[in-house]
Amino acid sequence: MKAVVFHGIGDIRLETVPEPKIRAASDAIVRLTASAICGTDLHMIRGTLPGMKPGTILGHEGVGIVEEVGRGVRNLRRGDRVVIPSTIGCGNCSYCRSGYSAQCDDANPNGPSAGTAFFGGPEMTGPFDGLQAEYARIPFAHHNLIRLPRDVSDDQAILLSDIYPTADFGAVLAEVGAGDVVAVWGCGPVGLFAVLSAFQRGAHRVIAVDGHADRLEKARELGAETINFNEEDPVETIKELTRGIGPDRAIDAVGVDAERPKQGPAAVSGEQAKQFDEQVSKIAPDAKPQGSLWKPGDGPSQVSIWAVQTLAKAGTLGIIGVYPQTDQFFPIGAAMNKNLSINMGNCNHRTYIPRLVEMVDAGVVDPTSVLTQHEPLTDVIEAYKQFDQRKPGWVKVELNPAG
Repeated sequence: MKAVVFHGIGDIRLETVPEPKIRAASDAIVRLTASAICGTDLHMIRGTLPGMKPGTILGHEGVGIVEEVGRGVRNLRRGDRVVIPSTIGCGNCSYCRSGYSAQCDDANPNGPSAGTAFFGGPEMTGPFDGLQAEYARIPFAHHNLIRLPRDVSDDQAILLSDIYPTADFGAVLAEVGAGDVVAVWGCGPVGLFAVLSAFQRGAHRVIAVDGHADRLEKARELGAETINFNEEDPVETIKELTRGIGPDRAIDAVGVDAERPKQGPAAVSGEQAKQFDEQVSKIAPDAKPQGSLWKPGDGPSQVSIWAVQTLAKAGTLGIIGVYPQTDQFFPIGAAMNKNLSINMGNCNHRTYIPRLVEMVDAGVVDPTSVLTQHEPLTDVIEAYKQFDQRKPGWVKVELNPAG
């Protein structure tokens, strides 16, 4: 079968690899009908999320058809159409039973203290071969496959595998409620769904911040007030918009590959630029940029700094952007002295997806407004390059594994 294979930082290839097989009674084999490219994949290719094992198939978003089930899988059968949660849980441990499937005790073969297991991730997450392929093995299939209603399309369902539930999780972490003013940092696909989720959770105002005009336009279409940090100082603008109080809640939908402002009144220079450069060198010492490709973000703590500076006293920050263990640069002193609450983590996808599937099936929401590209798997490397460079119009890329 064809699959996207990681060979090293800055080196991914579309290759022919063996089809997966059932290894345990709780496994299932799924034929992928849709996959996608995510910003988390870029963290690994850029070297800002270390520990990738060469030969690992990338990708953690998938929709497909069940082809085979192990003898221990009693709630699924061949032919069922399913969405695959990005993070992996067993469904039996105390964490899964409490809804914290991203902290499952049993899914990660490195042990209960190893942290989140997910498809297509670094060695410390399993590793598990990912979903940018024609077929995939799904462990603990009774828990990690969710049947789809007939009227929920692949285009809709692929957005429920990771980015929409992650954004909804972010709104919950940020404690968004009725009447809140919410700042969403980053208008990539997760940030756009964070705008939507904040409104769905009761926010009256959402202020979205990014440096790319096309992404800000999509945030406006969702109802957000927007700030381009390459044209305005977001800290000063947010103060102006909120009578100097700041937002009640904030969601970091960017993570370690944040970009510093390149122009305008917020442009970074001097000591701050030097600090950002030092952070990049410590977080991603093995990065191997190829011109404009696969470059780590040049402002790893930029979002954290701005979010803490702008939040109202006693406000809440929800962090769903990915940060590796090598990142130790959060402005904790400034946060403490404002009595901020900080919640963060990897999404418990299995807990959040069923509600979103029901909403899409009922016609309450159509998530496909965030989807901008459909590409065959045969064109995946070029699609990765366009997405990596944040080319205009490239917000969310769906892949057709059969193409």
